[in-house]
Amino acid sequence: MDIASNLTHLIAHQQLRREVNNMQLLSTHFLIGHKELRLAHMALSFITMGYVWQDGEHNSMKVLPKSLAVPYCEVSKIVGLPPILVHADCVLANWKKKDGNRSMELRNLDTILALPGGDSLKGFFLVTLEVELAAVQGIKAVSIATEAVLQHDDDSIKNALQDMAESIRKMNQSLKMMDEHVDPATFYGIIRLFLSGWKDNPAFPEGLLYEGVWDKPRQFSGGSAAQSSTLQSFDEFLGIRHNEESAEFLHRMRDYMPPSHKAFIQAIASGPSVREYIVFSCNPVLRESYNDCIAALVDLRNYHITVVARYITINVAKAKAEKNKQNSTVCILQKAPSALEERGTGGSGIMSFLKSVRDTTKKVTIDEV
Repeated sequence: MDIASNLTHLIAHQQLRREVNNMQLLSTHFLIGHKELRLAHMALSFITMGYVWQDGEHNSMKVLPKSLAVPYCEVSKIVGLPPILVHADCVLANWKKKDGNRSMELRNLDTILALPGGDSLKGFFLVTLEVELAAVQGIKAVSIATEAVLQHDDDSIKNALQDMAESIRKMNQSLKMMDEHVDPATFYGIIRLFLSGWKDNPAFPEGLLYEGVWDKPRQFSGGSAAQSSTLQSFDEFLGIRHNEESAEFLHRMRDYMPPSHKAFIQAIASGPSVREYIVFSCNPVLRESYNDCIAALVDLRNYHITVVARYITINVAKAKAEKNKQNSTVCILQKAPSALEERGTGGSGIMSFLKSVRDTTKKVTIDEV
């Protein structure tokens, strides 16, 4: 934990790789219980991202040394997560209260571990956590409504859908706090790199070699909001079916979730269809409550597109414009354009993916009979 707790200093002074290379081979046998194992996975994940990206994209490391790779992969296997920093690490597990007697409001929270990016990095993780907390009411509503469908309890279905719509609107309000706490230039220039993985990344055509574990490099996606079980649970519950490419990416991201989260989504998918129930019931109150959920989810996804435009797309345009100002001789001497410029940290073509997901959400709105 000493290395993990001191990452920003070690990376800033280009000392992290030396520290990792001098590490003794750690044993996982002393880790007891779920919390210690999850903490170990989080710590090793942060160290790995720092090690790989310490000297920038064009000087990234393609081999993770045995001293780090072996215990990391052992812990990953036990907790059911891949050996890379995932949403469950940097957001769901990476928080602590400043004052244990106060509530989990943003000003009372801090991260346990950090990477370069200063307050913007902490803000990015903690605002995302606030979005997850706002979703709790909606997740509870999924279970209530599913049981109510089986019981043909229309009043309970209506109340659950209203709770879900309110929860989604709260998520949107929480997401809007990103502007207060995260600097777009810092996210684009620093944070995004340290969250990027080695799948669908031109900087890692073969992937990362985990020394002492596998003989060949492995490819894993970086941290992504698609690794949150929240919206995927809502999609399954509301009967939203995305196009083939988007669905393939989303289903792959389930392998980056804690196993219990993935199982929850699968349980929803195999349960009764609330949308079909409402369509066949011809109940205008239920239809209105369902459509309210869809409208709230479309609003959330629209705002997510706005956030990505502000934090990635606009900065891509600025970077390209700056390069175009330079004369051709200078351009030849410049480093190649960043392989990460127009892709999300999870490896997806981010804007086309988000717009596709937004559009398929709109399509499930139930029309009046």
